[in-house]
Amino acid sequence: MSANEIRNIYCIGRNYRLHALELGNEVPDEPLVFTKPSHAVVAMNGNVVELPANVGEVHFELEIVLRIGKAYEPGMDTEQCIDAMALGLDLTLRDVQSKLKAKGQPWLAAKGFKSSAPLGEWQHYPGAAALAETEFTLMRNGVVAQRGKASDMLFNVSELIRFVGENYGLGAGDILYTGTPAGVAALQDGDQLQALWAGKPAGSCSVRFV
Repeated sequence: MSANEIRNIYCIGRNYRLHALELGNEVPDEPLVFTKPSHAVVAMNGNVVELPANVGEVHFELEIVLRIGKAYEPGMDTEQCIDAMALGLDLTLRDVQSKLKAKGQPWLAAKGFKSSAPLGEWQHYPGAAALAETEFTLMRNGVVAQRGKASDMLFNVSELIRFVGENYGLGAGDILYTGTPAGVAALQDGDQLQALWAGKPAGSCSVRFV
């Protein structure tokens, strides 16, 4: 699926307790949903991702991304909605976001800029049970930067699909970023990033500030 085939990009904030706490945020009592434009998607296939310079820190956030193949309907088995998964990055202009939060304004400028959603190759979705117990990792310049499992989510995959589907609608072509574990930090020009799923490569890129 290319960026042109992606309809809506839903993202879940603060879905891992330690990540919420590392940024000094309250742990939510229901899923915190925001969106990105489809233009935010860029491949994560060994390419160079250009990021905006002179706007403050850009933080990496590695996430499990689900692709919706069948529209959600109330009462359905949420597993039937998902037809693939990938690992992706929710890149965030952290200084911009802090200013927006202080003013009570939407996060679009901090979360929805071009190339803010690098996405690895789609792969087989193993089901919720296997997903929950499989480790995913972000390597930064050969060093582990983030490591997590879906079992650490505050709201599991089924809860996320049900919440987003009932409140906003969820149909074929939509994708869902499910939140990031602790360990986020600012990127530096030239950083090499590699996503691993169960220890196997699932996407890579380098970053350049322009």
